Amino acid sequence: MIVEADGGPLGVVVAGANVHDTKLLKQTIEAIVVDRPEPTDDTPQHLCLDKGYDNPTGRTAAAEAHYVPHIRRIGEEKLDEKNRKRRPARRWVVERTLGWMSKCRAILIRYAKKSCNYLGLIQLCCGLLWYRRQHRLSLLR
Repeated sequence: MIVEADGGPLGVVVAGANVHDTKLLKQTIEAIVVDRPEPTDDTPQHLCLDKGYDNPTGRTAAAEAHYVPHIRRIGEEKLDEKNRKRRPARRWVVERTLGWMSKCRAILIRYAKKSCNYLGLIQLCCGLLWYRRQHRLSLLR
């Protein structure tokens, strides 16, 4: 799954549990349903990834899609000038979105046998998340 900065889902790919995420990064980027604005030198587009993508496959897929990859090196932590952890990593946004999606019972427990049916349920859940977000914003106005 790929999400925007606030946790809104942008693209989803379904694969077997034995397929590593780095092999699915290119497909996940291609699965984004919203048209991306062209990245320029003034407005580059960033992609935050975890340490599992610290390999040539992850870096190549991000570069081919014209993203600026932010991939923490394996064994490296973000420390301030006093060698303390400053802030938690930004990857929790994806985990939060997966937590929101787990509220849908058909996604939490996979009842669909065909992967295309399961992908359809996930996409429906993503649409529901976007609808709820828009509804909340309209109530605040």
